[in-house]
Amino acid sequence: MQQRQQEADAFYQAVTPFDISAEERSIQRQAFAGLMWVKQFYAYDVSRWLKGDPTMPPPPMGHQQGRNSEWQHLDANDIISMPDKWEYPWFAAWDTAFHCIPIAAIDPDFAKVQLDIMTREWYMHPNGQIPAYEWAFGDVNPPVHAWATWRVYKIEEKLRGKGDRLFLERVFQKLLLNFTWWVNRKDAGGNNVFEGGFLGLDNIGVFDRSAPLPTGGYMEQSDSTSWMAMYCLNMLTIALELAKENMVYEDMATKFFEHFIYIADAMNHIGPDRTQLWDEEDGFFYDVLHFSNGDRQRLKIRSMVGLIPLFAVMTLEPDLLEQVPGFKARLEWFIQNRPELKKNVACMEAQGLGARRLLALCYATRDHVEPHDKLRRILTKLLDESEFLSPYGVRALSRYHAEHPYHFKANGQDFYVHYEPAESTSRLFGGNSNWRGPVWFPVNYLLIESLQKFHHYLGDDFRVECPTGSGNWMNLWEVASELSRRLTTIFLPDDKGDRPLYGGPGPFQSDPHWRNHILFYEYFHGDNGAGIGASHQTGWTALVAKLIQQQGRYSPSHATEGH
Repeated sequence: MQQRQQEADAFYQAVTPFDISAEERSIQRQAFAGLMWVKQFYAYDVSRWLKGDPTMPPPPMGHQQGRNSEWQHLDANDIISMPDKWEYPWFAAWDTAFHCIPIAAIDPDFAKVQLDIMTREWYMHPNGQIPAYEWAFGDVNPPVHAWATWRVYKIEEKLRGKGDRLFLERVFQKLLLNFTWWVNRKDAGGNNVFEGGFLGLDNIGVFDRSAPLPTGGYMEQSDSTSWMAMYCLNMLTIALELAKENMVYEDMATKFFEHFIYIADAMNHIGPDRTQLWDEEDGFFYDVLHFSNGDRQRLKIRSMVGLIPLFAVMTLEPDLLEQVPGFKARLEWFIQNRPELKKNVACMEAQGLGARRLLALCYATRDHVEPHDKLRRILTKLLDESEFLSPYGVRALSRYHAEHPYHFKANGQDFYVHYEPAESTSRLFGGNSNWRGPVWFPVNYLLIESLQKFHHYLGDDFRVECPTGSGNWMNLWEVASELSRRLTTIFLPDDKGDRPLYGGPGPFQSDPHWRNHILFYEYFHGDNGAGIGASHQTGWTALVAKLIQQQGRYSPSHATEGH
């Protein structure tokens, strides 16, 4: 037993051989261990389930037209990382994508299998949709599969000195089908502004975005459109990597580059009716409701929906562009011949740190502040402790709505969005999760990664006030590190020895048999950091292990390497 323990100690020391505290190392190790625990064999033959067991009485009438009846091809028979093995013992596609990031640090082969199987023919729908989760495979999760695929590829490359190009190419080919499904099914107006439903954010909206709207019409969503812009950049990144050895992929890279440009233009362009997703007066992105009579209205709720545009960002390295001359030539042609489109993308022409170029939905400049600098304007709200910035990360809804609840009236009904930092106070949309104030690890992780990418382009000279109004100015790498610190603080003992995730006094704080055994909750109280929702081991909260590893690896002097 001692030998096995020494081997385990050596293994985890090798995973994070950096200078971190004993508490951080314990938290990280428990997060990794929990990810191994949430593995579970999952078997679900949808066709057989709909037909019923041949040795038993037949199922009731209508059963074959019931839940998941459009997914009769799905035949799961795999070991899968569960969202929470105790409360949610089935896969959820976007949960799995986030699980794979910390999993890749200790078992990249298993992480690759998780991403690969979701695109195989016995999971992915023939129309290209990736199944969401057991109770409704046809629901729409954020399209983060390409992002996770790329990140796992790069993590393995760093670990083993070489990335698995066969894995990258195989998943990319299947994601082409999924991307096409999104474009064909979720862009009602054909104008590169997308709908998509609740997109995993449950009750974040004023009404259920997956159900028919009480007003009639449809909604153009800031988050859906931003996820698609991010999807384009993820696919562009993968295509450029594959194009290094196969020039055929330069054509695919051009396709995703141009699609991103059109989405960026649709999100940022302010038409004469001032009903696009970007609100110039507020300096924020909002959903836009389209009524049946043709009228439109912005739903001015300050939520994660308006922060997700930050996720769509990538840099183009000059040495990479030299390796893909066909793509570079088309890029330069676009800059010269489509001036009406390039203005909304920061920034294809102006070279950043290291002569890099930036593709992003949120415009930013290195040398001076412009009045339409979207990045600075959004960060002013994100880093405001009276709005999004909690002592424990970024809230899903601005605290502004505690005193200023959003009100919408339709067909004699009143709809409200209040700031709710803990569990939902309403059974609306299921009632067992809440995106109206708590801190969620997956979107916080993407915010941190995005800020690192912006810093990679903008460098140390681009500084913002953090927190807003504090007089403390940071570059974006430092801001990302501060967000990581706040998230990690959830699990660390405070001056009294209490861990915020356990809330107030109780047995988990004081009992020596429990106090050092960490629970990785589904999400966390927006004001005090207490754990909420599924508690035993929520896979995506294990992202804290990757944050701890990164904080140990990169000192400020290494910041430009971090993205």
